[in-house]
Amino acid sequence: MSLMSLVKLFWVPPAVKILDNMSGHSKWSTIKHQKAIEDSKRSSVFTKIAKKIHIAVKKGGSGDVDSNPYLRACVDEARSVNMPRENIQRAIDKASGVGSDSVVEEVVYEAYGPYGVGILITAVTDNRNRTSGEVKSVLDKHSAKLGGPGSVSYMKSISPLPKVSVYESDKKQITNLIDLLSELDDVVEVWSNLD
Repeated sequence: MSLMSLVKLFWVPPAVKILDNMSGHSKWSTIKHQKAIEDSKRSSVFTKIAKKIHIAVKKGGSGDVDSNPYLRACVDEARSVNMPRENIQRAIDKASGVGSDSVVEEVVYEAYGPYGVGILITAVTDNRNRTSGEVKSVLDKHSAKLGGPGSVSYMKSISPLPKVSVYESDKKQITNLIDLLSELDDVVEVWSNLD
């Protein structure tokens, strides 16, 4: 064998050799990105529960967990997702008006989605204009219209509840709309009469 044939046999181009030995990312970088994603999800869940706690305090009339069954259920839900006690207490204090200058209120929007599906959107906000703008934007992008007071809420009092049936392909469009509304920061609950 000649020297040239040996070089061809064992020689590897430098670029390929570098790519084979390096992963391109450090382990810490991967962990950091995964932790950021998890923290974002937890933060979103904590915000939703804090808003539910606010509604429960207003509905039950007190910030005492023992005398307010609505608040008790919300605190149990908060503990089930490992929400820190400080965050729970801060949400109760904010709803009770202890040490807070901002006024937080519950707002209910009524809308009709595609194919006449009724949608009730419950939100807790400190800025009605911001929240209504966000809700209207999502509704407009999905060919849904905001209705007047009582246009959808009356359906909850009718027995049996009128349900709207649509094809599976159309149902996906409506469920996407409901999911987008649920993901808004101030929105606590989304109800619809979709079958």
